[in-house]
Amino acid sequence: MFLFIFILFIYVACITQLAFGIVKANKKITREIVTPKTTFSIIVPFRNEANNLSSLLESISKLDYPTDLFEVILIDDESNDGWKVEVENYKFAVSIFPNKRKSNSPKKDAIETAIPLARFDWIAATDADCIVPVNWLAVFDKEIQNSSVNMLVGSVLYHDQNSFLHHFQNNDMLSLQGVTAGSFGIEKGFMCNGANLAYKKEIFTILNGYEGNTKLASGDDVFLLQKIVKENTSWARYLGNQSVVYTNSCFTWKELVHQRVRWASKTSAYVTWYPKILGLVVFFTNIGMIATLLFTLFYHSFIYQFLYFSLVKMGIDFIFLRFASAYFQVKIKKFIPSFLIYPYFTIVVVFLAFSGNYQWKNRKLN
Repeated sequence: MFLFIFILFIYVACITQLAFGIVKANKKITREIVTPKTTFSIIVPFRNEANNLSSLLESISKLDYPTDLFEVILIDDESNDGWKVEVENYKFAVSIFPNKRKSNSPKKDAIETAIPLARFDWIAATDADCIVPVNWLAVFDKEIQNSSVNMLVGSVLYHDQNSFLHHFQNNDMLSLQGVTAGSFGIEKGFMCNGANLAYKKEIFTILNGYEGNTKLASGDDVFLLQKIVKENTSWARYLGNQSVVYTNSCFTWKELVHQRVRWASKTSAYVTWYPKILGLVVFFTNIGMIATLLFTLFYHSFIYQFLYFSLVKMGIDFIFLRFASAYFQVKIKKFIPSFLIYPYFTIVVVFLAFSGNYQWKNRKLN
């Protein structure tokens, strides 16, 4: 039992530190208004996104940013859903190119296909199933003009839907965004999301892009962040809640598991110690919650240890989510059932991630 209590103590300490990191991240954000100057090439890799491309482009057309200062580059990754984009309907430049596959990572290949084609100095990255806010490029531009940075990390949340599956994902995403904010707040930023990201085209070239990370299908975002902060931690800036990109949650549990396996598969490839330690602490805390429950089947007196462990974990998880929900102005729904399911969900995802294979966009990856 001492081991479980020790793990729980470390978990509480880590989550508390991240919660205060959210507060510190918020204090670092500046909100000056500047005249737009920065030029952006918006890169959007896509595969079978016929139902989403028009919505993304419509949101881009509403950007509060001069259309002569950005372009959109769409990279088609062997779609077979009959997608169609009428580029002449938009007031900004839109170009479409096929993906050039050369590695195990279709998305990294798509981005490396687009980079040489980009006409502008900064790359703005998002996904085809996203909606960008009207101030998206303006916020990037403001930070670029006010500071010396090479990467800007934005936030991503889900469109609101009314189902338990969505609420479960929303709580999970809120915790991930909270960890992102908190880690940058304590100057140990290690997470970002390729659906809301900007970086200098020059720095991508200098750091040899995704060289060294092409064996993993995922990680086009975090591995580039790792390369940049390894050179200089001040080169990456977190944008917090200034311009949140919204995307769709998964529609089925099977799809969700495959998505989270894809995300989890890159954990072992982190080069810094902090995310690895944090990941292990979270994993073994979830193991501890399940283990203490199983012990109650054989030793009824263990029910008190299980309740103590669960209530402490529930308390710190809820407090952290409250910090994150207040920061991103998102409501927490179905917290208790999500909390009870999450340890089992985590173990399934971790087991499948280390098994090496998963499916995404009707394609088997590893």
